[in-house]
Amino acid sequence: MRLSKSFVPTLKEVPNDAVVTSHILMLRSGMIRMVSAGIYSFLPLGYKVIKKITEIIREEMNAIGGQEFHLPALNPREIWEETNRVESFGDTLFHVKNRDYVLAPTHEEIMTFHARSVLKSYKDLPQIWYQIQTKFRNEARPRSGVIRGRQFLMKDSYSFDATWEQLDSAYALHDKAYRKIFNKCGLKYFVVGASSGAMGGTGSEEFMVKSDAGEDTVAYCGHCGYAANVEVAVSIAAAKLSDKTSEEIREIFTPGVKSIDELCKFLSISEAQCAKSRVYIHEGKPILVLMLGNDEVNETKLEKIIGGMIRPARPEELKEITGADAGSIGPIGFKGKIIADLKLKDSSNLFSGANKNDYHLGGIDLKRDIKDMDYADLRIVQSGETCTRCGNKLQVFSAIELGHIFKLGTKYSTAMGATFLNENGEEKPLIMGSYGIGVERVMACYIEQHNDEKGIIWDKTLAPFHIHLLGLNMRKESTADACEKIYSDLSAAGYDVLFDDRPDAQAGFKFNDADLLGMPVQIIVGEKKLKENIVEIKLRKSGERSDVQLNDLKEKIDNLFK
Repeated sequence: MRLSKSFVPTLKEVPNDAVVTSHILMLRSGMIRMVSAGIYSFLPLGYKVIKKITEIIREEMNAIGGQEFHLPALNPREIWEETNRVESFGDTLFHVKNRDYVLAPTHEEIMTFHARSVLKSYKDLPQIWYQIQTKFRNEARPRSGVIRGRQFLMKDSYSFDATWEQLDSAYALHDKAYRKIFNKCGLKYFVVGASSGAMGGTGSEEFMVKSDAGEDTVAYCGHCGYAANVEVAVSIAAAKLSDKTSEEIREIFTPGVKSIDELCKFLSISEAQCAKSRVYIHEGKPILVLMLGNDEVNETKLEKIIGGMIRPARPEELKEITGADAGSIGPIGFKGKIIADLKLKDSSNLFSGANKNDYHLGGIDLKRDIKDMDYADLRIVQSGETCTRCGNKLQVFSAIELGHIFKLGTKYSTAMGATFLNENGEEKPLIMGSYGIGVERVMACYIEQHNDEKGIIWDKTLAPFHIHLLGLNMRKESTADACEKIYSDLSAAGYDVLFDDRPDAQAGFKFNDADLLGMPVQIIVGEKKLKENIVEIKLRKSGERSDVQLNDLKEKIDNLFK
């Protein structure tokens, strides 16, 4: 491809709205342009990378017996209502045409819609169906470029099985295929236990890349390899040491005190003496969750424990339920279910809200003062806590989710009436799995892991072009002729060559663009060395430079790409 006739709009400056490395470099290298928040156009250079990633995915999916579909992004709302996911996705689901249709964020419903009409016997199973399709989610705060957008490209596959053993096999096949895909794409990743979230199901794992740009948080043990999304991560955290003698409950006037930190400062007490209350609504009823100090509620754990979706109580609901506003709420006198974190087990002499604005209670003894209270692991794991497997310290850091695999079981088939007859002639729901890869995330994660201060560093697998040919003075006939021959010969040999043939661009400008775009090999053709039939080769990754005789150039390139 000739750069003089191509649309590769590089930028010298960092765009104001870009803070993540991959976002910055994708914009600066002319790979993407933003149309609206969370919505990006992929320009020719970027789209070449996307196509390479999709072909790697397609190759590995076909290798495990996957059959490719192309399903509509526009779905009838009524199909989604069969599984109640219009409600569960809430505001993140795009609705169109008087809300009769939705733009699909995923395709479990549509795949099940097709499966229920054709997969009627155990003889039709197992099946693996997949597609590479545009998805839509109405993200409230799209960020980090293509990592968290409102429109994105995704590979989603679905397995349909007659037995749970078949599902285990399909799950293992996808796990193996995903590892091959990410290895081929040159990514350093790890696998964590995860929550199925709105997808539902039982077994669930995420393929993650450690990155400050990540929207997920992961707990990881470097000693034994334990890794889990903090939504489901567990640790051994020291419980609060209860005082031997319980004090009497007393009401304390605390004007304007709303937070744990403010309460500690006002009363000159430690965080370990405080119990923070959060109120959630579950199936229309209030639940109070009690946490030690500033520990945060892990809402995914809470949903799993109580069985069903929750939401935080709204301000007006808090006043009606407890008689107080946020910051003055506590467990004493609360009418409803109370669950406390394990760190608070049988604690005494606690301070908490009095369910009365501007007042707190001291001397609370959970065992004495609150009857029928449950305890559970409800907290979000923190760095430095103890690994439950090996006793070493956990690290907690940000990560980007590349892929996610789920054992859905019969959640969707039961809801949508997708059944088959087993070997005994009994009607059973199809057993399903769901497996996703964010295609643009693969590209962004690669850039996050392969860059320097000059730009992107591509390897030969994902690079938009194998070779970047730079003619330093294209107005010189000898330079132009040599470049044209090199371009023609290497292209004919099967190499994808980006030819910087711009006649008026200065050498420094071309060098900067070449490093920014990051093709694996640069061939630099300058007038001085050309007089000796020499061109220069630069390896983008190492910066290594070497002179090569023109007659030996093809052999040198062949050796580099072996």
